[in-house]
Amino acid sequence: MIAVIDYGMGNLRSVTNALEKLGADVVVTRDKKVIKASRAIILPGVGAFGKCIENLKNLELLGFIKGEIEEGKQYLGICLGMQVLFESSEEAPGIAGMAVLKGTVPRFTGTIKIPHMGWNSIKIEKETEILKGIENNEYFYFVHSYYCLPEDKGIVATTTPYGGEFVSSVQKDNIFACQFHPEKSQKEGLKLLQNFINLAS
Repeated sequence: MIAVIDYGMGNLRSVTNALEKLGADVVVTRDKKVIKASRAIILPGVGAFGKCIENLKNLELLGFIKGEIEEGKQYLGICLGMQVLFESSEEAPGIAGMAVLKGTVPRFTGTIKIPHMGWNSIKIEKETEILKGIENNEYFYFVHSYYCLPEDKGIVATTTPYGGEFVSSVQKDNIFACQFHPEKSQKEGLKLLQNFINLAS
């Protein structure tokens, strides 16, 4: 069973629809017992970093999910679900992230259009099981104004060009997190989700 975390933010329906289409056993939940019993966790998210952290804390899920990740449970973070893994975000000064990964989440700057919205390519920086069958320079769907800047460049799975290159996904042990939305990325996104289902089985 895959637990999609319901913390009052994020497009849960499109994620669960995509997983169900692939035949996954999936439950949308905020129940710790159900999350504990699951084989994998997905934290999707659209919205503000600070509000996400606040909601997770209020539901007593922030430390709990961090503990599950540290115990080795498969984790997929989507968009905000990637950003909250890091220590802090420029979007919410003074509010600590989950700090599972070292690094920050700065805002895009310069003359580029913000938010970064629409289809863009990914450059595969390292081979990972979750990107199996996905070609270099495939296109995925993005909607975001902030991007992750990990301290450890060794966890960078893909980068994406937008006013320079930014980190569009990371992979470390049981963690895979992406700034793009696989549930909105048609065939390639479904491939990625199928690979995650396979890892969780």
